[in-house]
This record gives sequence, structure tokens and C-alpha cells, in this order.
Amino acid sequence: MAIVNATDANFATETGSGLVLADFWAPWCGPCKMIGPVLEELSEEMDNKVKIVKLNVDDNQETASKFGVMSIPTLLLFKDGEVVDQVVGFQPKEALEARINQHA
Repeated sequence: MAIVNATDANFATETGSGLVLADFWAPWCGPCKMIGPVLEELSEEMDNKVKIVKLNVDDNQETASKFGVMSIPTLLLFKDGEVVDQVVGFQPKEALEARINQHA
């Protein structure tokens, strides 16, 4: 499954069912650029377990504010629309995979 680019308008719909990893990021953020390829790999390897959604915080401040995102990258793991886990900052693929598997 391809990574979905979400907006304020469709974020609730995109994260409303199943297991969803939401990446709050911005184009100017160095650690966000580092985590991008990790998320691409996870998207390919775990597409039957988790959907990955990216939200540009510069363009979608309402959603970022709603979830209290103060630092980026912030990754929120949703299960059926509820936040079940949160990671702030760059994480290696194995660490993210473990967190996803805890809730799968």
C-alpha cells in the first residue's frame, strides 16, 4: 500500500479504521527526511498490518495542534481512530516495527 498524504480535511477519515501510523513532518526538517525512507520500507513490508499516512504540519496546522504535536517528526499510531502509541524523533526501522507489532 502506498503512503497516503493526508490533510486537515481527510485526516480523521484516513486514520479512522484499522492500524495507522501517522507521520507529522515538514519538508525543512532533517530528521523527517531521514525517517522518510524508513517509512517507505515499512509501507512495503507491513502493508497488510499498517497503513502509513503523512501530514505536512506547515500546511495542516489544525490537525497538528489537535494532537499536540510540538516537535517533528512525531509519529502517532492509531488503532480504529484512537491514538495507542507515540514516537517523537527519528527511530530506526526495527524500533518502529516493534511498536507497530505491539498493536497489530
